[in-house]
Amino acid sequence: MEERVENDDSGLKTKKTVFVTVGTTCFDALVKAVDTLEVKEELSRKGYTHLTIQMGRGSYIPAKSMGEEGCLVVDYFTFSSSIADYLKSASLVISHAGSGSIFETLKLGKPLIVVVNEDLMDNHQCELAEELAERKHLFYGRPQTLNQTIRSMELETLIPYMPGDATPVAKIINRFLGFPDD
Repeated sequence: MEERVENDDSGLKTKKTVFVTVGTTCFDALVKAVDTLEVKEELSRKGYTHLTIQMGRGSYIPAKSMGEEGCLVVDYFTFSSSIADYLKSASLVISHAGSGSIFETLKLGKPLIVVVNEDLMDNHQCELAEELAERKHLFYGRPQTLNQTIRSMELETLIPYMPGDATPVAKIINRFLGFPDD
């Protein structure tokens, strides 16, 4: 159930939270990208009211905000014993390309933007994100294109991911290992 927050014109406005997760890694490029004025303004234009950032091992500290005059309420933390509650209460998730984070979010039926960490040496995560984006289960981008990804995303175009169908994942793994597609 969505929490209600007061609107300036004394009406009620639905609380819409964006949850950003980088997992246990350092992904400062993603944290910096969501901390930009452009991304925050785009999220506000899309109706989001709160931004919660799980920043992992990163050293970049985003700016907190209490939501003054049309701005997002912004908060952050490094780690949590479980991000399940954050994912469940999110209206949109922006995540690193770790398969655990991706599939946990998709199983909850949450809209998802996957941002690939291009600094990783062996970036097989990129293939998984691209494949799932091609199947319209999520949106996919890079830190430097996050603003455009948010601007162009149309949530109604997403197709729910059906848990238990390991075929797409198995094909990606087989392709990565050099086995032919059947």
